[in-house]
Amino acid sequence: MTSTDATAAGPRRAGVWNLPNVLTMIRIALVPFFVWFLVADAPGLRSGAGPWRWAAVAAFAVAIYTDKLDGDIARSRNLVTDFGKIADPIADKLLIGSALVMLSLLGELPWWATLVILVREWGITALRFFVIRYGVIPASRGGKLKTVVQTAAIFLYLLPLGAFAPWLVWVAFAVMMAALAITVWTGVEYVIEALRLRAKGRQAGTAKGQEP
Repeated sequence: MTSTDATAAGPRRAGVWNLPNVLTMIRIALVPFFVWFLVADAPGLRSGAGPWRWAAVAAFAVAIYTDKLDGDIARSRNLVTDFGKIADPIADKLLIGSALVMLSLLGELPWWATLVILVREWGITALRFFVIRYGVIPASRGGKLKTVVQTAAIFLYLLPLGAFAPWLVWVAFAVMMAALAITVWTGVEYVIEALRLRAKGRQAGTAKGQEP
C-alpha cells in the first residue's frame, strides 16, 4: 500500500510499541534505579552527598526529560494511545512519589509535606475514575503549574545544596512550600469540578429518564 492509499484509508491507529510509550516505560524503569542510588549514597538512611547522590540527581533529570519528550512526540506525530494515557500519569506519580518518600526517609523533607502531596495526588486520581462515567476532568493550567513547581522543588532537594551553601536548603524548602500550596489549591479545584461534572451528569440522566 502506498502512502497515498494509506492516507485515503484514514489515519492508522497508533500501536502500543511506539516511541512515546517506550519513553514512558523507560521512565518507570528508572524509578527503582533512582531509589537505589539514593539508598546507596545514604547507608543507614543518613543523607549523603557522594557520587551516588549525583547519580540519583541525573536519573531524576533524565526521567523528567522523558516526561516532556514523550508528550511532545505523541502530540506532534499523533501517537496518543490509551496505554499512554494510563501509563504516563502512573509513571509521573511513581517518580514523584518515590522521590518524596525517599527524601522524607532521609530526614530531608517533613513527612507531613510528603503525605499531603501523596494524598492529594492519589485522591484526585481516584476521583477521576469515580466520575469518569459522567465525563473526563481535563488537566488544568493550575495542575500543570503544580507539576512544574513540584518537580523543581524535588530537584532542588535532591541536589546536595548543603555541601555548597547551607542557606540554599531554605530556598529548596520555600519552593517546596509553594508546590504544596499549589497542590492543595488545585486539589480543591478538581474536587469542585468533579462535583459539578457529577451534578451535570445526574441532571442529564434524570432529564433523559423523564422523556416520553
